Amino acid sequence: MPQLEVDGAALTYDDEGPRDGGAAPLVFIHGWTANRHRWDHQMAHFAGQRRVIRLDLRGHGESTGAGVKTIVELAQDVTALLDHLEVDRFVPVGHSMGGMISQTLALAHPERVERMVLVDSIGRMAYSRGRGLLMAASTLVPFKLFVAANIQRAFAPGYPREQIREYVRASADTPREVVMTLYGAMRAFDVLDRVGEIAAPTLMVHGYHDIQLPVGQMLRMAKAYPDAEVRIIDAGHELPVERPAELTATLDRFLTPAA
Repeated sequence: MPQLEVDGAALTYDDEGPRDGGAAPLVFIHGWTANRHRWDHQMAHFAGQRRVIRLDLRGHGESTGAGVKTIVELAQDVTALLDHLEVDRFVPVGHSMGGMISQTLALAHPERVERMVLVDSIGRMAYSRGRGLLMAASTLVPFKLFVAANIQRAFAPGYPREQIREYVRASADTPREVVMTLYGAMRAFDVLDRVGEIAAPTLMVHGYHDIQLPVGQMLRMAKAYPDAEVRIIDAGHELPVERPAELTATLDRFLTPAA
């Protein structure tokens, strides 16, 4: 897989699909402790229609690099990759932390973001008392136990346990320093008072059973957007893998101009 060296990290990415279709490339950005393969279903579908790009964020998947302290720094990595690939206008599709990165890109480069899709994401981190206590206690428990506690609760009730265990194992492969540093970056993330500046048409897709970033938080954010469309799907926080076909169809409708 191709890689790009950016500020001490080697970012692994995929760049597929036709270049001459006229549509702005889709840029898929995964979430915390995940990797670019969260988007396998969407990549397979859209690569036949338009240019599609995805990457492993620094320290995740097949990318190297230490954790960073702000979401802005992750957004700068994405911008560096797009500049390297000579992509001007694009459509960011971000899941969870990837949605935070997408919003940061839209605020920093409004002229480049044609449309935007936020999947299970919000504009300001707000934890329940129980969630806050869990995170505060994270340094007192083995790292793999901490990861397991977070990933298991990300899926809707009834999702196959063996598949959840596979995602737990994959997430635990993300270095502890990266996981915990980026947790701090997410906790500090707050653009809620600025999202009214984002003029790009935005689709917000959220899992009804999401307890990581509850749907109510997303709905409060949606009110502040000038041009937001909301879709709620019967899933938890991991929509790209819990309901891949439904998510892909929802994206397709949003991205296809009305006749």
